[in-house]
Amino acid sequence: MNAVSAPRVEAPVPRQSDLGRRRRWWEKPRRFLGRAWARVVFRLFQRHRYGRLIIETVAGTPLVVLPGVFNPKLFQTGEFLAETLSERWVPPGSTVLDMGTGSGVGAVFAARWARRVVAVDISPTAVRCARINVLLHGLEDRVEVRAGDLFEPVRGERFDVILFNPPYLRGRPRNDLERALWATDVIERFAAGLGDHLTDRGWALLLLSSVSDEAGFLRHFRDRGFFAEPIARRRRFGEVWTVYRIVRQAVGR
Repeated sequence: MNAVSAPRVEAPVPRQSDLGRRRRWWEKPRRFLGRAWARVVFRLFQRHRYGRLIIETVAGTPLVVLPGVFNPKLFQTGEFLAETLSERWVPPGSTVLDMGTGSGVGAVFAARWARRVVAVDISPTAVRCARINVLLHGLEDRVEVRAGDLFEPVRGERFDVILFNPPYLRGRPRNDLERALWATDVIERFAAGLGDHLTDRGWALLLLSSVSDEAGFLRHFRDRGFFAEPIARRRRFGEVWTVYRIVRQAVGR
């Protein structure tokens, strides 16, 4: 159980200098429909997988998911980010922060190459779940799981790579599951703290969706001197997920 299966990497996508150019009048209605669709899919087909202990398989890797913890297979975003990881994006011997780790899927996959991984989540149940999966895969010598909000548990620390599959839908969450999908200011606070926690030539891997305000979210990083480069993309029904490499402009260009 110690080995993590090699992730399937999506084909690289062309660099886009300004995502805002692609915006059209129909984007707000499309985002509204995307949010409604996510709720319907969850309530009709996937709620039963959220309220009980279950073992999921991500790219051949088993993961325990406790009741109340965001399941990386439910909306498949956690699975997509994990499968995008490779030694290109997690350099061998690097240090990694897995922000909002949930079940620990990002930390488990990143530990394939990283020298040290710190996984963080605000949910105590998610912290317990991630620790179980770290033990399950025999990674306790490389992966540490901490409880807390965003960068608070790693104050004063810097990392070569920071992973984040954030809540990219606008709204106030009503429970732990919705906290993984809806938020009012998480991406803004993440962008504000990113520079203090990356090494000089480090980067963040950030997953965003076409049903969110991608251009608006990325603007927060540009305003703080970062450059966003799309590195992988996946389509699912009427939604497109993109993993961006967020890097300081002096490094990215």
